[in-house]
Amino acid sequence: MFGTLLAFLGACTLVAASPGPSTVLIVKQSLRSRRAGFLTVLGNETGVFVWGVVAAFGLTTLLAASELAYDVMRVVGAIVLVWFGVQALRQARRVRRDGDDAAGATDWTTEERGGRASYRAGLLLNLANPKAAVFALSFLPQFVPEGAPHLPAMVGLAALWAVYEVGYYGLYVWFVGRMRTVLSRAGVRRRLEQVSGGVLLLLGVRMALET
Repeated sequence: MFGTLLAFLGACTLVAASPGPSTVLIVKQSLRSRRAGFLTVLGNETGVFVWGVVAAFGLTTLLAASELAYDVMRVVGAIVLVWFGVQALRQARRVRRDGDDAAGATDWTTEERGGRASYRAGLLLNLANPKAAVFALSFLPQFVPEGAPHLPAMVGLAALWAVYEVGYYGLYVWFVGRMRTVLSRAGVRRRLEQVSGGVLLLLGVRMALET
């Protein structure tokens, strides 16, 4: 069991370290504040856990088997990515127009709304990605110990996966927060928003064109 858990956590590290839409969104949201970044992480990992539970019940098999269902989710996921990309590019334009003060100025109410939006963004990005569902179906069963009850083991691994990634991506949020003095400068912030927006747009287009 201990060896299986070590192998599982090692695999989780490799999965989290692979660049993807979630990483881009987490870094982008962390530019706003640590709170926004961390809530984006929590939203993303809620999605990871949900897909893990769905995989435990075998429901993602239906998604993998149904070309129509997969294509519908793929198109929805592409739209979500493009939308986030457009939002990042619009934010870059606002930073350019308003400068440092307006880019960093928020009141408590705005931050509260932004926190809820950050959680929803992380959750939506993950749940709208059919690859995340299919990956959970193929990933988690490999680490179910022989002889262990399948359903509880899968749900437990899904929970461990989500909690582990909260800690892993939390390091990204912490690092961006430490660098915020530099990263929050209008020119740097604008460039990072442009890069993250462009990456999200490209990922959305690529997902839409996949066959």
